[in-house]
Amino acid sequence: MSKDKNPRRVAENEALAKAKMLRTSPQKLNLVAQLIRGKKVEKALSDLTFSKKRIALDVRKCLQSAIANAENNHNLDVDDLIVAEAYVGKNLTMKRGKPRARGRFGKIVKPFAEITIKVRQVEAAGEQA
Repeated sequence: MSKDKNPRRVAENEALAKAKMLRTSPQKLNLVAQLIRGKKVEKALSDLTFSKKRIALDVRKCLQSAIANAENNHNLDVDDLIVAEAYVGKNLTMKRGKPRARGRFGKIVKPFAEITIKVRQVEAAGEQA
């Protein structure tokens, strides 16, 4: 007597990957996520490889994970994948401080963020992007 299999959270032609606890602010991470939204995965990988942003390497790892999930877990064709969605969320914030003049305390916040990347297989003939 076993449990029923969990239903898929994404469509049959999609796969996703999530990277958590990325040490950057969500606002800065969203700039990198905007770079890859709607692009073919090869173009998105090359854009992230040559980006000057530090966090682009972690986003690239997450995108490679989504591609591997699509290929190995869902049997999708890698050549027909596009980045369907890339959205950013807040995670925890470390609070630190620095003593300042006249007994005051300078607050330093160190935010963390997370990114979710969803790739989708599209037909090669019907795609215009």
